[in-house]
Amino acid sequence: MSADKKTFLKWWIGGILIFAVSIFIHGPLATAEVPGGILDHQAARNAAEVDAIQFYWAADNLIGRARMAMISDLVFIVIYGIGAFLGGRYFYRNSNTLLRSIGAAIAVAGLVFLATDLVETSLQLVQLMQFAGDDTLASIASNMGPTKVATFLFSFFGLLALLVTEWFSSRAA
Repeated sequence: MSADKKTFLKWWIGGILIFAVSIFIHGPLATAEVPGGILDHQAARNAAEVDAIQFYWAADNLIGRARMAMISDLVFIVIYGIGAFLGGRYFYRNSNTLLRSIGAAIAVAGLVFLATDLVETSLQLVQLMQFAGDDTLASIASNMGPTKVATFLFSFFGLLALLVTEWFSSRAA
């Protein structure tokens, strides 16, 4: 896949837009009993916690919404992850050593985000579709969270910083 600027921006911005839609879809999952909504499900460390969350969602007739939210997450993860990887590769081709190094780190972060968030969300979706928590799946999914968040934030703010730097550099030239 090409790492030119136009291609990277299409994937990366597309992922950000899908993330915004996903946040909207997730909204109703935050209830009095599950105040963190989907974040509570992601953080659930065992079957009992997953089962309790899913029970509350079922009682509020939100299981279909939860499935839709997780599927939208999967779409976001793939599109954003590819975009972050391509953005990192784009900046890796830069002649400036610092931008090149940051670009390489962002490309790796994009791939790590893609892998960890896909594992987390896929395991969540399996438990939701089976309507049964699983200690192993819940533990693995919940352990993906810190790495997923760190690599998302690094890739997002890193790419923003590199784009701004590139813009100012082109204006000064």
